[in-house]
Amino acid sequence: MVNLPLDKMTVEEKLQVMEEIWDDLSGRAEGVPSPSWHGEVLAEREQAVERGEAVSEEWAATKSKIRE
Repeated sequence: MVNLPLDKMTVEEKLQVMEEIWDDLSGRAEGVPSPSWHGEVLAEREQAVERGEAVSEEWAATKSKIRE
């Protein structure tokens, strides 16, 4: 196991490590089990779309809002 010096890392460094881990995991998605509640949440969201209750926007716009 790798022990990172988290107490000495900046927030930027920690976020970079998190992004690298996420990139690695997402490249091996078949090996990462999805909990059953994910399916339930997705089904609820699909139903909201069908009822016209869901609002969506482009990822770039959402990402921009998050960074602000």
